[in-house]
Amino acid sequence: ALRGAVAADEGVPAAWALCGSGASDLIYRAVFAAKPRRALVTAPCFGEYEAALEAAGCDVVRYPLDGDFRLDAGVLDALRGVELAFFCQPNNPSGVPIDPALLRRAAEAPCRVVVDECFLRFLDAPEAHSVKPLLASHPNLAVLDAPTKTHALAGARLGWALCADAAFLGAMRRAGQPWAVSSLAQAAGIAALADADYLARLRALVRTERAWLHERLCALGLRVAAGEANFLLFRCETPLGPPLRARGILLRNCGDFAGLDENWYRAAVRTRADNERLIAAIGEALA
Repeated sequence: ALRGAVAADEGVPAAWALCGSGASDLIYRAVFAAKPRRALVTAPCFGEYEAALEAAGCDVVRYPLDGDFRLDAGVLDALRGVELAFFCQPNNPSGVPIDPALLRRAAEAPCRVVVDECFLRFLDAPEAHSVKPLLASHPNLAVLDAPTKTHALAGARLGWALCADAAFLGAMRRAGQPWAVSSLAQAAGIAALADADYLARLRALVRTERAWLHERLCALGLRVAAGEANFLLFRCETPLGPPLRARGILLRNCGDFAGLDENWYRAAVRTRADNERLIAAIGEALA
């Protein structure tokens, strides 16, 4: 039932969908199914891609994003020397989306391309940024998605991979444990996919609060990435972890992302009351 609901929501045949225990589970499955000797990730980016590749004994090429955390066309040349590439649309931790035209060109590379779209639904025009319409014509392409971010289901552990290559999807299925998705996660996923109105309300809330939070962080003199997801990446020379923890606020330090140092932080876009509390706490720490 879950696979059918996923296929209906994504507009693909059910045979193209593989459900797993969150996107991280599917990342590892994709790596061990592809068995690449050399693979590409962007930097900075979600660390699980590189962790999975290293676990498989793969050499990892880090392709650096530019100063505004955008991917440039030089990546197309870099793709010719690898067997697998991961892209995050929009990027984590910056929230900056990849140019859709460039990502479509990347999908034409002579290698396996995996695009993580777990944060895609937070964009104002998610359909315009998705590579899912390319699946039928690009069997080398796989797309990862999950309701864990949009519907706060991280603890339920649910995600899915979409791919038109039956052999590769079968290899991904065999690369992980059986019965990876619990009945509770399946029920939660089906319910989440059925609630289209919720996504519209969520996107509107995040759009408004993200703009407010971005403006206030800039007003504090901080450098803020032009993110379009449900979080914002910003740089602050003053350590924020201890003073904010003392105020009951946990802020993600991004020093463990390739290409970033401990002065970079990622803040979730929350309700106005929560966002006001965050800004007040940062302001006090900087005073």
